[in-house]
Amino acid sequence: MYQRILVPVDGSPTSNRGLDEALRIAALTKGQLRLMHVIDELSLAGSMGAYAAYSDWINVLRANGAELIQQAQAKAKAAGIAADTVLHDNFAGPVHELVIQEARKWPADLIVIGTHGRRGLPRMMLGSSAEKILRESPVPVLLVRLPETGGDAGPGASVNP
Repeated sequence: MYQRILVPVDGSPTSNRGLDEALRIAALTKGQLRLMHVIDELSLAGSMGAYAAYSDWINVLRANGAELIQQAQAKAKAAGIAADTVLHDNFAGPVHELVIQEARKWPADLIVIGTHGRRGLPRMMLGSSAEKILRESPVPVLLVRLPETGGDAGPGASVNP
């Protein structure tokens, strides 16, 4: 049961929440994690503005991605969970396709991913990698959202499905 858990990470609060949930599952099942980060066209487009002064911005993205997954790996190690890392930085396809390919290749028993839970126009405009992974995944997928803002979102608050 869920011995090999694939966890795409991007450093966002939702991604961190997904990592935390994956760590809890791995602790219960004595499983292991594969932490994955993808540098895709969206990352690239954002960096071209943010790092315009750098002539070597792709290496900045790679360094940032490597640091991000190393931090996630350190968090897993601190929790006593075995974790390895994969950094996709060759623009071989959209995030959802690379996650699905990795799930097949490794092979994963479960994918745990943080999701923003966007609805309406923002979802249409930005797309949803999480939804595409959910629809096309060869293994079960656990989508983890942050608690809704407003009201009591303190300890014990439930995450909306």
